[in-house]
Amino acid sequence: MRRIHLFLGSMALFVATADAAARAGEETQSQLPPAPPAEQPVLHEMVAEVSPVRLHHDVETLVGFGTRHTLSETKSPSRGIGAARRWIEAEFRRISKACGGCLEVRTVSDTVSGEKRIPEPTEIVNVIAIQRGTLDPKRVVIVSGDIDSRVSDVMDATSDAPGANDNASGVAGVLEAARVLSHHRFAGTIVYAALSGEEQGLYGGRILAEHALAQGWRVKAMLNNDMIGNIAGIDGVIDNTTARVFSEGTRATETPREARIRRFTGGEVDSPSRNLARLIDRLADRYVPNLDVMMIYRLDRFGRGGHHRPFNEKGMPAVRIMEAHENYTRQHQDVRVENGIHYGDTIEGVDFGYAAKLTALNVVTLATLAAAPPFPSGVKISGAVSPDTTLHWKLPAGRAVENLAGYRIYWRLTDQPQWQWSRWVGRTDHFTLKNIVIDNYFFGVASVSREGFESPVVFPGPAGSFGE
Repeated sequence: MRRIHLFLGSMALFVATADAAARAGEETQSQLPPAPPAEQPVLHEMVAEVSPVRLHHDVETLVGFGTRHTLSETKSPSRGIGAARRWIEAEFRRISKACGGCLEVRTVSDTVSGEKRIPEPTEIVNVIAIQRGTLDPKRVVIVSGDIDSRVSDVMDATSDAPGANDNASGVAGVLEAARVLSHHRFAGTIVYAALSGEEQGLYGGRILAEHALAQGWRVKAMLNNDMIGNIAGIDGVIDNTTARVFSEGTRATETPREARIRRFTGGEVDSPSRNLARLIDRLADRYVPNLDVMMIYRLDRFGRGGHHRPFNEKGMPAVRIMEAHENYTRQHQDVRVENGIHYGDTIEGVDFGYAAKLTALNVVTLATLAAAPPFPSGVKISGAVSPDTTLHWKLPAGRAVENLAGYRIYWRLTDQPQWQWSRWVGRTDHFTLKNIVIDNYFFGVASVSREGFESPVVFPGPAGSFGE
């Protein structure tokens, strides 16, 4: 009987703790103006606008250039990477014309030479389209796909390399996102990017990351789409309902001092990239039918890389969005049939309904990030040897905050991947959660617009900072 009493007592303690978490701040809550709406119907409308037919057309067009190898033909009007990037540029201009010139279309390039995979001087050309924000144009979110393709020999620049899934699907997703989002206006800036040189060493990403810093862009998120169309995996699984989002843990630019702070306060799983992934996961659950996000706590696939990495290396939040089950017979392969197996990255391997889902995931994420107010900065936390936890952050001023309604505090148990509880706290620069012990949870704060668009949750201290 005593054991039963002890069990019931521990259960009561658990319930009391959970109730305290749910009730934290109730007294203050009743004094606040109502929170903005949690649902944004326009995001459902955007998801419905994404067209598998247009995605198919774009992938088919890119495949039609024969090869898009970084070292391939640049002068031909119909073959090689030069023809492909000129078509992408023309498509961006067509999209801009349809929205009254809302996109600034340009190329960003540099010459690379003397590298193992680029032995001769080669111009690496990225094509970008910039949709300027109305309130905070220097605050930037980027969505990208890779133009270039390859076959088995990474130096073979002449053989047909269709690159339908890797990565015409990603470029098509970027173009489609531009078509949908260009008819809306946002507080922050969106940059749509078709990057070159990925297969030869992530050069396009490095060039654009350096360009972003030179332009004074405050890059808050970079969404790299690399293979978003395959549903039949090498593991025998066919899955059109799951997407993977890869995100780094501790930031590549972390200093020894910041590492010491993190050691004692946490943050190993709360980098800005990781909390960007959590936002993407929540948006998928709410707005993209029949799509679940698998958050992968790793920079990229094991021992491999993608164009988000150069942004991470410069200290910018960046993630990789891709299919859940890869098929290696369709990646980096000469087009052929061997032992009854079809090798090669051809258009037959792309499921365009699935690609539309992942494109829609990008669309709602970009819209949310760009429509949100300035992300919380200077977030600090206190509460040692106290029953309460207090968070502080900077309250910004100026035109950039015209759409700011206030802030929402989030917290979760330390072994949980996703935020479990939240509390609307209004337009303030601090808040105390009563009887929520700092030692037992992870905490963060998000900014909320008048329409209800939220920033990612920002974890306190340098480990979670998205910058100013």
